[in-house]
Amino acid sequence: MTGRWLQRVWPVASLLVLCLLIPAVEWLWLGHDPRFLSAANLSAIVRQTAAITIMAVGMTMVMVAGGVDLSVGSIVGVAAVGGAMVMAQGTVATGAAVAVLLGTLCGTLNGVATVGLRIPPFIVTLGTMGIYRGVALLLADGTAVTGLPQGAGWLAETQIAGVVPVPLLLVAVAATAMHLLLTQTTIGRHTYAVGSSAEAARYAGVSVGRTRLIGYGVLGLLCGVAAILDVARTVTGQPNAGETYELNVIAAVVIGGGSLTGGQGTIAGTLIGALIMGVLANGGNLLQVSPFVQKIIIGAIIVLAVTADEARRRRAAGH
Repeated sequence: MTGRWLQRVWPVASLLVLCLLIPAVEWLWLGHDPRFLSAANLSAIVRQTAAITIMAVGMTMVMVAGGVDLSVGSIVGVAAVGGAMVMAQGTVATGAAVAVLLGTLCGTLNGVATVGLRIPPFIVTLGTMGIYRGVALLLADGTAVTGLPQGAGWLAETQIAGVVPVPLLLVAVAATAMHLLLTQTTIGRHTYAVGSSAEAARYAGVSVGRTRLIGYGVLGLLCGVAAILDVARTVTGQPNAGETYELNVIAAVVIGGGSLTGGQGTIAGTLIGALIMGVLANGGNLLQVSPFVQKIIIGAIIVLAVTADEARRRRAAGH
């Protein structure tokens, strides 16, 4: 009981400590009024982390079911290039639809390969990470897709009622929909059952393959949404869009209490994990911490989170 309580509380406590520590260090070390808690900076954090958060919400479903997807960054690249190419020749809405369709297709192909060929998802998605990135570079001929119509940057620039950034609204919609899917539907219950014990779920009549396939398809769809945000932010279709996103996406789920072995994870926890990643990056920039040091810190946090999860799992198993 104590272990579960700590698992839920420590990400929130860590986020609160960071939000207090960063402005304090700004004031004491850099000698100026804290900028971290300003409305402009908090809005910037939301915009900067929106794509990662949306993808992490989808990754939660895949990891709860005992899978993983290393190709999410490359899927963003394919969807961004494909969507931008259509936008350049047509409308923003059509390009956005194409980006979502491409993301869903790539995610579904990952699921088909994992389930149909019975190959570990780590191997499958490690391969498709290179394949999808190559497709993105090939489609764009290695250069950014430009000449997008007016309005392509609308999602990144607009605020609802002059207060709520559109990316935050998209995060809220994606998180709410996924929370309801995992907690209030049959497929959600099956997802947790498969991640806890695929064999037991199969004996209980659950279609393990279909459950995992749906998870990969949903993750691909959300990668397509993230690609639209990336296109809106740069007003181009970059074939290198999404590079290294997979590290931050998986880290957000693990830091938020998800398990690499499946069966655990919540959308609320993932949101906290994504915020911790965003606050670390933003705070590091404000405090003039080297980006190389930031990578070391993020890597160390991932190792600590996985170590804590493994220790908790061993205690539960009685070892």
